[in-house]
Amino acid sequence: MHLSQRILAVKPSATLSINAKAAELKAQGQEIISLAAGEPDFQPPKHVLQAAKDAIDQGFVRYTPVPGLPELRQAVAGYCSKQYGHTLTPNMTIATNGGKQGLYSLFQCLLDPGDEVLIPAPYWVSYPDMVALAQGNPVVVPSSPDRNFRITPSDLQPLLTDRTRILVLNTPSNPTGSHYTQAEIDDIISWAVDNDVFVISDEIYDQLVYPPAEPATAGKWLQKHPMHVAVCNGLSKSFAMTGWRMGYVLAHPDLIAKLSTIQGQSTSNVCVLVQKAAVAALQGPTDFLQEQREVFQRRRDLALEHIASWPGISCPEPDGAFYLFPRMDTLYSPVIPDSTALCTFLLEKAKVALVPGGAFGDDRCVRISYALDDRSLVQALDRLKAAVCDLADSSRVHE
Repeated sequence: MHLSQRILAVKPSATLSINAKAAELKAQGQEIISLAAGEPDFQPPKHVLQAAKDAIDQGFVRYTPVPGLPELRQAVAGYCSKQYGHTLTPNMTIATNGGKQGLYSLFQCLLDPGDEVLIPAPYWVSYPDMVALAQGNPVVVPSSPDRNFRITPSDLQPLLTDRTRILVLNTPSNPTGSHYTQAEIDDIISWAVDNDVFVISDEIYDQLVYPPAEPATAGKWLQKHPMHVAVCNGLSKSFAMTGWRMGYVLAHPDLIAKLSTIQGQSTSNVCVLVQKAAVAALQGPTDFLQEQREVFQRRRDLALEHIASWPGISCPEPDGAFYLFPRMDTLYSPVIPDSTALCTFLLEKAKVALVPGGAFGDDRCVRISYALDDRSLVQALDRLKAAVCDLADSSRVHE
């Protein structure tokens, strides 16, 4: 069997390898706590669940238009118009099989072979490989924990070439939880527009922003510069609907039409039951979001307090999402040379699953998710502290 060079170039998921190791240890009867999960531990709102049940009872079992039911596209446009403060129309929307499909299709639509995509690091694991699958070249833009992993136009300018086509923004960020202010986003997009660079803004965590930080979006630029901006979002994180695979893209109608063409030749429409549930989600009450934000913020503060007591470890305070990204390279040694080795050690020693920072483009760090109950979170952090202290003591002995 001949495999394409395209698929051979795609890297296996570091998250999946850690999960596989955790599953192996669980099968051996060991009590593993996972802080690797990228999904909320809440249930979707009851009115969303009921809408899906009603859709079954009402016989919604047929194909829909590829970009989504008309009522869903209207619901997306209405919901986002309220968020962004200006009017969006349904033909500026497409429903996708999760936010991931929206991102993948955008790269397929916008890139020619050899085109370059600016990707601030740390980045979500799939961005570089999605770019590579579209025959583009990912160009990593380094950032610093000292600036809470945020970049500015001055970081982008030296990397600009005549092949630069796209800049990817993600706020709040996976894996860091870092969040840009609206003024910072405006500065970056203004730079991109001036340099004819298209901005793809991944805002899947947009409702998980913790005071005093405030929500911010590239969506405000859709009206002023619709040929330069697309926003990807979905219901996975804010509405706790990860397995439902309900995403959407907001963009110029001409680009939406091309996204629909790609989707029509690959997956076709999103599951009709999910679309009906999404209408209920976007048009229904959202008071539950405040409760979820308060829970996540409490867990964030709890985890930060614990991590502050770990020897030699520093962690910026994130403003959103449900991740921490502590710098832990002070623990590296010839035996544990990188974040993957460290996560393997902590899984075996502390029985806690984390995700290596190397998978996100910053090997100095590891990703910790606090999307689990308080008791399990504290237990996991206590185990990690004991393992980190032992490792730090061992390192000092061998100095």
